[in-house]
Amino acid sequence: MRFPSLALDALSFVVGFLAATLFWWLMGRMRPLWREMRETLKANREEARAKRSTGVEENHRRATLRRAQGMHLAAPIFALDEIAEPPLLIAPPVRVEPGGPLFTEDIVATTVPYLPAWPELAPVYQAATLTLAQALSGKANLVITGNPGAGKTVALACLATEIANRDPHLGELSNGIPFLYHVADLRIPDGEIKDVLNPILAAASEDASMFDSSRLPSFIEYAFTSGRAVFMLDGYDELTPDEQTGITAYLKSLLSAYPKVQIVTTGSPEFINGLLELGFEPLSLMPWSFKQANTFIEKWGQLWAQTVAVEAWAQSGPEQIDPLLINAWLEHGCKTLTPLELTLKIWAGYAGDSLGPGVLDAIAAHIRRLAPSGTPLAALETLGMQVVLSTQAIFDPRSAREWVKKFELPEDSQIGSAPEGEVDESAGDQSNIQDRKKQRKKKQKLTSLPATSGLLGKMTASGLLIPHPNNRMRFLHPVLGGYLAGRALADFNAIDTILNQPDWMGKYLSMRYMAAHGNASSLVEAMLAQSEMPLHQPLFHTARWLRDAPRGAAWRGKIFSRLANLIQMEGIPSALRAQAIVAFYWSGDPAASQLFRQLLQTKSFELLQLAALGCGAIRDVKSIEQLTGIFFAPSLSSQRAACLALVAIDTTSAMEAVGRSLLEGDEDLRRAAAESLANNPDEGYAMLKEGISLTDIMVRRAVVYGLARVDEPWAVEALQKLQVDDEQWVVRNSASEVLESKSAFDPRIPRPLPPPSEAPWLIELAGRLGMGISPGAPATDVLLSALSSDNEEERLAALPYLSRTPTEGVIKSLYEALFQDDPELRNAIFLVLCNFASRGIQLPNPQKYGLA
Repeated sequence: MRFPSLALDALSFVVGFLAATLFWWLMGRMRPLWREMRETLKANREEARAKRSTGVEENHRRATLRRAQGMHLAAPIFALDEIAEPPLLIAPPVRVEPGGPLFTEDIVATTVPYLPAWPELAPVYQAATLTLAQALSGKANLVITGNPGAGKTVALACLATEIANRDPHLGELSNGIPFLYHVADLRIPDGEIKDVLNPILAAASEDASMFDSSRLPSFIEYAFTSGRAVFMLDGYDELTPDEQTGITAYLKSLLSAYPKVQIVTTGSPEFINGLLELGFEPLSLMPWSFKQANTFIEKWGQLWAQTVAVEAWAQSGPEQIDPLLINAWLEHGCKTLTPLELTLKIWAGYAGDSLGPGVLDAIAAHIRRLAPSGTPLAALETLGMQVVLSTQAIFDPRSAREWVKKFELPEDSQIGSAPEGEVDESAGDQSNIQDRKKQRKKKQKLTSLPATSGLLGKMTASGLLIPHPNNRMRFLHPVLGGYLAGRALADFNAIDTILNQPDWMGKYLSMRYMAAHGNASSLVEAMLAQSEMPLHQPLFHTARWLRDAPRGAAWRGKIFSRLANLIQMEGIPSALRAQAIVAFYWSGDPAASQLFRQLLQTKSFELLQLAALGCGAIRDVKSIEQLTGIFFAPSLSSQRAACLALVAIDTTSAMEAVGRSLLEGDEDLRRAAAESLANNPDEGYAMLKEGISLTDIMVRRAVVYGLARVDEPWAVEALQKLQVDDEQWVVRNSASEVLESKSAFDPRIPRPLPPPSEAPWLIELAGRLGMGISPGAPATDVLLSALSSDNEEERLAALPYLSRTPTEGVIKSLYEALFQDDPELRNAIFLVLCNFASRGIQLPNPQKYGLA
């Protein structure tokens, strides 16, 4: 077989080669121009898209603002902006990173344990806080945790309000587009979702005008694609674990499709099923301080006098009581009240319908205020009980009608039923045909009424129940539903049914109010029998019942005894022992002061520190002498706790004791005294101002660290003056250090955890160990080696990564480290184990691994 010969023309080849070379050279030179043109076109498209969305965006902002302003308990009488106290989050511990920048923590961070589930010590000692805008500046997705009534919904509403108004204090977040909804507003289908934005679009369409409906899909797509969307989801904490799983799957799909979106949701400290796996950072809501509570009381009184008191119905009612007398009554005993409880107590006081001085009286008064006229309390209690027994915080009104059917009034009981005596129209006297036709029309009208008519309709109209799309409804607040359920369950033998339920808010709220209204001895016995190391969660759930339960209840002593034993147990995390201290403080029992003073005689410095914090929390004047004596103890942590406690007690003798330690103590004690004085805006600030001018160098240097904790303009000016004018370089350097830390990025702001394969310190450790870290792999072996390392920073830095892989091997290694003689590591591991438990992981007793 012969092949044809190929002849090449040399000139043509050279010309073609040069032309191709010139072409590709020109293309290479023009590539940056093409790239610039593409970017310009893309920017122009985005700009045009933003302009087209401007009108829709403004209308959406106004709709979100209206929604947010009504998302608080007192919405019927006050707008949110008028009455709300700015929500704050407790700053979490600084994440340790070997080789990273150093951060010096203040006296509160080193002395007061971080307790997300029991945060009541934080406002007493003024722990560091973050605003919601600050917390979001690290680009992490957040879950705001807090016990029922702590103000999580209001926190979301305040954030949505600020974003909707483009508040300049938000920084970059002011350009965000807010999407604020309750989980019941989202129609999330079971199974795979074709378009993850459809539930949000459906919810947004409820508030959109007819003219915006066609442009709403493109606007929402633009908001989530561009990264401007801030998605705030309320009510996650109200759901059962199974329901939370569905919401978590939806959020996972949303983040996968739109990774730039920032999400903020709500959670219970102990039930955050699935969110941590998605990288959400849990941050505890800061309880109100005594000062905030007083400010809120005064604000309410002023608004009431300006608006409600001038209404005609108020003028024609009983004579108004002097607001000063009401405020004095309210300020007494408001120390441990949640914002919800304080709101209800104030409302009852000013409305004149208070049923008594207790928290339960305030809740009962508000339920009576909201209940439709003539509705028996038994109907409300039955509804609350059935919601809990059926584990449906968000329930179908058709089922609810069956629950309360026997309480329907005669005129309402006919709804949905056919009129009696209906006969065939073709039979009988023709004169009755018209009557029969009317009867049939009446039947058709009645059977077509929604399930929310009748008694449920009245509850919805009165505001006790909240309707949602897709034929769903819920109680105005979980506390109201839990209170009603608890009252009903107190007379209903359902303890086994409740105990066998999965862990969710409704279960524990109903048990708490059941203990307040009935004999809970058998329930307490069952809970305490389940309480064991490492967390003793059932014990602490029952401890929440102590404040509202009858003082003569026999089971109270058993809980107090278990808490006291836990406080005195050595070798366990001090955070766990501190929770028991807070439980005594929260209970309001007079025996707490006696216990704390007795513990001040201990030889254990860790216990001495906790006992001092307890004395300060209850403002025990009788403990001042013992607290002053701790200044001579060879334990800096105990000395710091004593200083903080004395300032919290805030009597003349207590403040004088702290003042003497500032003038006469050693260097560490002087600094502790100065930092603790920053917690007292009156006498404490005056002492710090005076200390600036003293000749003693050690006093002035200590005062610098005290001023660092004062968030006031005058404190910054004083530090700047010391930085420049002080004659001693030691003082000048300290002032410079403090001012630099104030202007630097706050390391307590949560930020996404980098993958193990991108963490420099972990890569270096793996190299030393001769191990590798593959991208996308958890690097568990390397992290467990870091946990057992001699390097303290590496041990602490490994924990955030290990918290993502709760395998049996990881849990066993954490338990082994938990019982080592390293208090800081023990507390950090305790927080990891709390995170495991909040995800529904059943933690074994350490005895399983031969540990006790």
